[in-house]
Amino acid sequence: MKRLAPGLVVMLAACTAGPDYRPPAPLPASQIRLQESLANGAVTPSPLPDTWWQLFNDAELDRLIARALANNTDLRIAAANLQRARALFSGAGAARLPTTDGTAQYSRSRSVTTGQPVTTDYFALGFDASYEVDLFGGVSRSIEAARADAGAAQAAVDAARVAVVAETARAYAQACGYGAQADVARETETLQSRTFDLTHRRQDAGRGTRSEVDQAQVLVEQARAQVPVFEAERRAALYALAVLTGDPPAMIADTPAAQCHAVPLASEPLPVGDGQALLARRPDVRQAERTLAADTARIGVATAALYPSVTLLGGIKLGSANLGDIGKSASFGYSLGPLISWNFPLNGAARARVRENRAIADGSLARFDGTVLTALKEAEQALARAGGATLREAALRRAVTASSDAARLSRIRFDNGADSFLQLLDTERQRASARAALAQAEAERADAQISVFKALGGGW
Repeated sequence: MKRLAPGLVVMLAACTAGPDYRPPAPLPASQIRLQESLANGAVTPSPLPDTWWQLFNDAELDRLIARALANNTDLRIAAANLQRARALFSGAGAARLPTTDGTAQYSRSRSVTTGQPVTTDYFALGFDASYEVDLFGGVSRSIEAARADAGAAQAAVDAARVAVVAETARAYAQACGYGAQADVARETETLQSRTFDLTHRRQDAGRGTRSEVDQAQVLVEQARAQVPVFEAERRAALYALAVLTGDPPAMIADTPAAQCHAVPLASEPLPVGDGQALLARRPDVRQAERTLAADTARIGVATAALYPSVTLLGGIKLGSANLGDIGKSASFGYSLGPLISWNFPLNGAARARVRENRAIADGSLARFDGTVLTALKEAEQALARAGGATLREAALRRAVTASSDAARLSRIRFDNGADSFLQLLDTERQRASARAALAQAEAERADAQISVFKALGGGW
């Protein structure tokens, strides 16, 4: 029997409780291709660069993103959570090592024997050690779960980077876009004011009517009313930008971003890669996979709790009534032996924890599948909207050119008496509307491009 004991221990040690984790099978290539990229002239299948924001060729945008990556509070929180997860992983690994405890004791006691007081001194030094034999893999599964949790925390940091970079670029583009729309509204107001002055002079000269003056004034006030709205939205975007970069909102007024009036646009087709690269790059997909791995390992932790726990205990103690006798053979004592503990009789709670952890792992698997589908959906939606925004901007740019030509010719014809004043007002109204629509379309195109890069998971 003694000869069989070592082999039995090795056999038991090789039995790790719970299921071994296997990553979910990838979807077929036909199901993860980016359908919108096949016939979308706004994108190209080239690989996505790590620093995608540099495609906008805007030095101020580069500076703001660098500052956000260094100071953003959400990133600091995610980094702290990562350090916590790594500390827990380190602590889980320490369970493989013996635990030790050193003691030093001195006591002085007095007792009365046969009517005479007796005072006794006692000196003791002790060293105890214990080691839990990982027979059923509970410690191994704990380490496995902690390692996966650390991986999920790292993915959360990467996901926070993606969000911070995208939202910083978006806030900057919005501030620039509202600034550009405010400029268009001011320019339109100036042009309409000139028409209003002309109309007023025509009325004074007896060649126009009060109705024509009122119509011209309506166009002036409509353009003027747009300016404060756009300016308010521009300042609101700047305040959001300041917080994203880790600064108080009041500080943004002194930065070049506050003077931006041109929307940053990527002039070349957007590099988007393919669906396989998308899923490998998206931090939320990796975070869901690591969470699934951790929850699967915890099934083994709960399963190992169903079986006995064996701990090897040992201790050495030196004790004597005289300090000078410490270390002599008479002061030496020791203890050695195993401790077997088992939650017996089983009351069902441990098995319930196993079922609970299996259910948690099933939920994590469903969450992983949902994350994969969501990543593909967000990429397709962003690509579709970017393609539509690009085509809309191009059409409105042509409309601005045509309306500007029509307004110029109408004024010439009006000055020569060929067009009526109502015709002139109508062409100018169309030109103002086209210019305002183009300014808005440029802002929407920039927002759509940023959404593409965010959906692709780039930036970490």
